[in-house]
Amino acid sequence: MEAFLLFIPPWLIIAIFVGFAFWRVSYRFAIFTALSLLLILYGFANGFWELTILAIWLALLSLKRNKLTYVLSAISYLYLPYVLYELGKPLGYWDDTMITLGLILNSTLISLIIGIPLGICMAKSRYVEYIIRPVLDLMQTMPAFVYLIPATILFNIGYSVGIIATIIFAMPPAVRLTHLGIRQVNRELLEAGRSFGCTYWQLLFKVQLPNAMPSIMTGVNQCLMMSLSMVIIGSMVGVEGLGQLVNKSLTTLNISLGFKSGLAVVLLAVILDRITESFGRSQLDKRKSRIEWIKERLHNLQDN
Repeated sequence: MEAFLLFIPPWLIIAIFVGFAFWRVSYRFAIFTALSLLLILYGFANGFWELTILAIWLALLSLKRNKLTYVLSAISYLYLPYVLYELGKPLGYWDDTMITLGLILNSTLISLIIGIPLGICMAKSRYVEYIIRPVLDLMQTMPAFVYLIPATILFNIGYSVGIIATIIFAMPPAVRLTHLGIRQVNRELLEAGRSFGCTYWQLLFKVQLPNAMPSIMTGVNQCLMMSLSMVIIGSMVGVEGLGQLVNKSLTTLNISLGFKSGLAVVLLAVILDRITESFGRSQLDKRKSRIEWIKERLHNLQDN
């Protein structure tokens, strides 16, 4: 995943994130996403003040038109050629950010592949729930550093240890929220599905999972955030990326490096959180409309 993200041109990745931010959140958040990723790409040392001017220009475009905004916009337009020239010299933390993003996406994907089926099994079987629940409690209460010790002994220091520790730390929210979402599906919907002749699997895939999707998407969001929170801890066992820069700043007391790499982690977290959260909100709206439609159909059947 990291090699693929590093192979893709930075402008294409920025365009994808900005497109999702505009589509799922708002145009203001799309501007924030673009400026944040450009700041990560070009850094503070080169192009920072140019990006500041660009941000002011974009902000002026969204304000109410008057003489002052027209004058300031004209000044910003005159400065844009220099901005574009300076933005051709990347000196930021883009490669480290892509390595971190690859680690997050890999661990989140594996956690969801394991966690969502486990959550479904917990919702369907009390015995599975009694077995899995103590394991989840142990995974969530045990300090994250403890995961690193046996993983380091078995797999040696490196990327694989960071992936394993991140999966253990990030998987419980996906399992619990999938289980919660299926358990909270309205009984009227289940009865409606059975009355229309749904089989066991049809009831699961066409009634329960679609209506549990808001809770499942919240689990995806939390899983992503938990994976991101392991970035710094993973750097202690040799995982590259932004976490390693933060760890280096701690050992060398480099405040500037710590601030810049920490800011990159924060900006990445905000972008991922807002975009994934928007999917959960849209699924919640769909579920409400679906419940109202089914209730109306049931009411019509009772009248007939």
